[in-house]
Amino acid sequence: MTEGRAVRPPHSRAWRRRAGRGGRYLALACYLGFLVAPFLWLLSLAFKPAPELASLHPTWIPRDPTLGNFRQAFAEQPLLRAAGNSLLAAGVAALVAVVIATPMAWVMARRRSRLTRAATGWVLVSQAFPFVLVIIPLFLVLRNLRLVNTLTGLVLVYVVWALPFALWLLAQHVRAVPPELEEAAAVDGAGRLRTLVSVTAPLLAPGIAATALFAFVTAWNEFFFALVLLKTPEKQTLPVVLTHFIGAEGAADLGPLAAAALLATLPSLVLFALIQRRITSGVLAGAVR
Repeated sequence: MTEGRAVRPPHSRAWRRRAGRGGRYLALACYLGFLVAPFLWLLSLAFKPAPELASLHPTWIPRDPTLGNFRQAFAEQPLLRAAGNSLLAAGVAALVAVVIATPMAWVMARRRSRLTRAATGWVLVSQAFPFVLVIIPLFLVLRNLRLVNTLTGLVLVYVVWALPFALWLLAQHVRAVPPELEEAAAVDGAGRLRTLVSVTAPLLAPGIAATALFAFVTAWNEFFFALVLLKTPEKQTLPVVLTHFIGAEGAADLGPLAAAALLATLPSLVLFALIQRRITSGVLAGAVR
């Protein structure tokens, strides 16, 4: 026995491990609560009648739930038309961004050179640009192309804005694909395009799904570019139409606004629920085996 050294009880180490695990679970629970609480409160507001919305003692669960806020929201604003515009712009932007980013990310990951390193650095730096800095050049370019106040121009802006992060994200997934698979395809006589389409792209399915989800959600929720570029009410997207529930003095029609905002949130949640398995699946591991 060593003199002068305190002997720790054997259960103290296990207790610390349990305490650390409990702390992590507590932090995770707090984070989930931080994310879920606003959605639950929005859900509550959407089904509350006007007297409960004006109550000085709000409750989480509506005492007398109603669908009147949804009916009023659809009666006051063209939500279906705006949702169709947003769905078209976000869907096309996500598709085009993925189609363009996939081969470019493969080149950035496989062809190491000063040019690709400079391109990677530029991709990361471009994410720091604020919207206000680029809106004037974009507006001038679109005006010269006669694409101002068109969904086509808005889609182009969304694609350009989503491409940097899409390139960076897909490049990380390409680097995770073993080059030996592409070399084996080349030995079998496959060209670069055939290798990319038939070998690499299927293994990038989780990354492509995550990139498409990012591009879609970014375009679906975007407000500033749509507000500046679209002036005709028939072409406005859903985030812009939601502002019409707020009056000139800042007073909001809270019930219909909450109902419309809830409907605007659902497509992103549904899309994530549909492709979450694709994002987390072990496609690469199965292919390597």
